[in-house]
Amino acid sequence: MAKSANYKRKLPILSKLLLERSDEEHPISRQEMQEELERWGLSAERKSLYDDMEQLRELGLDVQSKRGRGGGWFIGQRDFELAELKLLVDAVQSSRFLTKRKSDALIRKLEGLTCVHQARQLQRQVYVDRRVKTMNESIFYNVDRLHGAIAANKMITFRYFEYNVNRERVFRREGSKYRLTPFGLIWDSENYYLAGWDELRKELRHYRVDKMADITITGMKGTPQGEWTAAGYARRHFGMYSGKPCQLRLRFKNSLAGVVIDRFGQDVSLVPDGEEHFTAALEVVVSPPLWGWLFGLGAGVEVLSPDWAVEEFKALLQTVWETYNSASEGVNFGQTGESPGAGGTQDGTSGEAGTGAV
Repeated sequence: MAKSANYKRKLPILSKLLLERSDEEHPISRQEMQEELERWGLSAERKSLYDDMEQLRELGLDVQSKRGRGGGWFIGQRDFELAELKLLVDAVQSSRFLTKRKSDALIRKLEGLTCVHQARQLQRQVYVDRRVKTMNESIFYNVDRLHGAIAANKMITFRYFEYNVNRERVFRREGSKYRLTPFGLIWDSENYYLAGWDELRKELRHYRVDKMADITITGMKGTPQGEWTAAGYARRHFGMYSGKPCQLRLRFKNSLAGVVIDRFGQDVSLVPDGEEHFTAALEVVVSPPLWGWLFGLGAGVEVLSPDWAVEEFKALLQTVWETYNSASEGVNFGQTGESPGAGGTQDGTSGEAGTGAV
């Protein structure tokens, strides 16, 4: 009976051996297979090994053979090609929202999807300029929990925090809980954000997932999403900052057409305006990152409307000029004073004082 029970383990043992230790450059010889089976108290004749390999093929393993000196059997095609695993490892290593410990754990699991020889090629480091890993490992599990709440259309509660200079958590609203209907998760600017309907403030807002704590899925049904989409929401929010929504009309030099299409997609409408310019009406949320993007385009772009946005941009330019030219009278760009949009925040909370992200 013991021998019969051991014999049933023969195929799993051979399968594990091939998956973990073989590839085209490192086939497993008949002698190596026999030695492995003997460790388990099993003997294997030459003919029976050929039968075993055929059974493994019937079970779905791509068992290939290599003849001649140094030949044997190996696994050909796997679920993941080595190039695909390298790409996944690079993505995990460079993901800011994963802690170093979680990144290392995920990479070890990815190494288990190939043989030991190819796994050595996955043990590499990807350098990303000034990459800072998150300090909050719970984000990995929070994302899974939030996906569950979204699928079930259930409200959630959570607490929200920032870090002080001592890297200590400081909870907003004195630690009281937020109540939100989660609509979708957005990965933007190397961070995960949760967007949804704030049940207390009655407006759309978004929050950094790595700054959310004590997430609880309630039994209360969530507010309907309506026509809300994650893609549209992210497209309007530069850097996921909150601010005032509007249709911003801009005039660009023709050379910037590719820049506008890259940021707003192929569907953006570009209307010719003379021989050297075009205009575009963009649905955006006006915020400091938006002004920063426009400032980076220099004289190649002009804000046309609405009037309040034109004045806000002028005020921001004036403030910047005065910062670097405080000793002189400066150049009058328009309205003076601090930009009204300077109070936006990256988590959609508007510093807990302004209008929410919509």
